[in-house]
This record gives sequence, C-alpha cells and structure tokens, in this order.
Amino acid sequence: MFVLAHLSDLHLCSRPRLGELAGKRALGLINWYRGRKNIHRPEVIEAIARDLKAVAVDHIAVTGDLVNLSLPDEYARARVFLDGLGPPSAVTAIPGNHDIYVPEALRYPADFWGDYIRGDDGTVGAFPFVRRRNDVGLIALSSALPTGPFMATGHVGAEQLALFAGALDQMRGLFRIVLIHHPPLGPRSRYLRRLTDAADFRRVLAEKGAELVLHGHDHRHSLVWLDGPSEPIPAVGVPSASALAPHGHENAAGYNLFHIDAGAGTWKCELVRRERGADGVLHEIERVNLR
Repeated sequence: MFVLAHLSDLHLCSRPRLGELAGKRALGLINWYRGRKNIHRPEVIEAIARDLKAVAVDHIAVTGDLVNLSLPDEYARARVFLDGLGPPSAVTAIPGNHDIYVPEALRYPADFWGDYIRGDDGTVGAFPFVRRRNDVGLIALSSALPTGPFMATGHVGAEQLALFAGALDQMRGLFRIVLIHHPPLGPRSRYLRRLTDAADFRRVLAEKGAELVLHGHDHRHSLVWLDGPSEPIPAVGVPSASALAPHGHENAAGYNLFHIDAGAGTWKCELVRRERGADGVLHEIERVNLR
C-alpha cells in the first residue's frame, strides 16, 4: 500500500515594499485586501499541516500557488512550510500561476524550493520532471507563466508535452500520477483561468495513458474522467489548503489522500477527501473508489 497526500493553493501573502508594488502585483494586493485576506488564513494552513502529521503517508504532492504575489518573503515562508511537511525526497511541489505571477519571478520557485521541484536525475526547475517512489511514478508538469491583469491562464507548451509523452511511456507499468496546477477540463465560465492547451494535454493522455491526474487552481473538490487508451483516467482537484470557510463555488480548506495498491493484475486506488468543518477540525467527508 502506498499512501499519497495531495494539497494545493496555500496563497501565502506578504506585504510588498513600495518598489515591488507595480503592475499586476498592485492589482493582486487590492484583491487581497478586498476579501482574500479573510479567506486564506495562515492558521488554517498550520491546521492542515498538523492533520497531515497525524496521518501516515508515504509522499506528499503540492500542486502550486504556494504564494500569492510572487514576493521573495512569500517564497521563503513557503519553503519553511515545505520543510515542515517533510524532506524533499518525500514531498514534490510544482508551481502555479501565482508562483510566477510576474516575469521577474520566473526563477524564484527553483531558487527557493529547488530540492522539492527536481527529478530523480537531480535537475532543478526543468519540466516535466519524474520521481519514482516504490511502484508509483510521479510526473510533474508546469503550467505556470506570467499573464496579464485579471488573467490566470496556464500553458504547458509543445516541448513540454512531447517530453511528457515520453515520460509516460518510460514509466509504463508503474502507477503513473500526473501533477499539474491548472485543471485539464474546467467550466467554460472560467475562460480567463483555463489551461489554454488543455486539448493537447488531454490528447497525450488519451494516447499514452496514466493512472491519475492531480491538480489545484479551482479551490474545490472535483473529479472528472478523461479519455485514456483503454480506460478513463480520473482527474482530481482539491480545495485551497488555506480557505477558512466555503466561499462561492470554493470549498473550505482540505486535502486528499490516495490509497494505492496493486491488485490481481490491476491497480486499486481509493480517494479519501478531508475538509475543514465549521468546528475548525479536519474531517473525512467522502471515500471514492477510483480503480
């Protein structure tokens, strides 16, 4: 049995210095003080971390948006959080759109979190990267890129998709888990937050196959099924790990556990959803057999 925990979208926010407050960061700060500061709370992140410590897991995946405005202090705080979760060998992180909020932040994830975003070959900051843990293969993509005001789109790109297809082939026979920040299939109403080459991403999966896709970005529990070469592929989203309470279409803070086991010639995978209740405590809210 291999147990994987999945969390996402911490949105750690710090107050910028005057010289850092320009362009999209200024708009992001306005949005933060207009309401997001009351939704994304550091004490909730701490509660998530404590709850995780009480659960026996083999690995933790963090699918982006660890920070909010791409400020150096935010990356440093996120590094402390990652170190608290576990050593880099037991935690895999990828960037989200807030982690590369502005062009000057392109290197910050690698600079601050390099140990957590490198593959087994030791290369830091190159995507996709792969990690093998027992019979599980993690394939980590980056859909993060700086975008204009009021946009939160993502893009994988042809070069990364070609390498992704090769990685899926190389890890065939393992339980292949794909990590990406943006959902591969989302509601049309979220056009400015979409993965712009989602159809190309899904085309690779339909040809090569995978056992599980994990993403963040939408701040809610979700499960959709994508086409695979022989059977559907579950794509699972998770709420923000810092959300104090439900907000609009978004869930209260939570994370997911995946119990993965080799059955008689096939894989078994159970999804366990945990979510913060009105009492401030994390509760198991649902179990779903994915395979």
